[in-house]
Amino acid sequence: MFDAKLRPLIDPPLNRLGAWLAGKGATANVVTAVGLAIGLSGAVAIAFSHYTLGLVLIALNRLTDGLDGAVARANGPSDLGGYFDIVADFAFYVSIPLAFGIADPAHTIPALILVAAFVLTGTSFLAYAAIAAKRGEETAAHGSKSFFYSTGLAEGTETILFFIAMTLFPAWFAVLAYVFAALCVLTVVQRSLLAQAQFTNRA
Repeated sequence: MFDAKLRPLIDPPLNRLGAWLAGKGATANVVTAVGLAIGLSGAVAIAFSHYTLGLVLIALNRLTDGLDGAVARANGPSDLGGYFDIVADFAFYVSIPLAFGIADPAHTIPALILVAAFVLTGTSFLAYAAIAAKRGEETAAHGSKSFFYSTGLAEGTETILFFIAMTLFPAWFAVLAYVFAALCVLTVVQRSLLAQAQFTNRA
């Protein structure tokens, strides 16, 4: 919901740093791999109830997630890079609620429900992107991307805000997980209605 609105604010500094990293020989795929390693390390920290460390690593993961795109824009984007980026994103997203479920068995059910909601949201997102690409549709609302990014209530910004809240208030994880899972389901409904409006007629 907020991703497109934040792009004009975060892209300029990220692009400058990305261009600098590219000038030093960094590649987007390496930045993506480093970011994934950091994000999964954050999940491990949370699984062992080191929530403050988990919060720091989550923040670093999101920084690298922005930087890999900036490096790609400096070096020239690639389809392979776009593939690795989205896979790394969803691997990170599902690892965090699973980590909370491991840290506290009482959180197992809400963690699994949130993971299921992520899977459903991700499926609708990628299905929409695939059909939009087939029909030749494009959007620049989320910046330059390897494939079509459809807007929804629950996007990257909202996900990270909830992750931050979960690490700051782990005792409230179940409530936060159920609320965000509901937002994910609403996003799927929203995207499905948009798909019905956009894809009813053949391209």
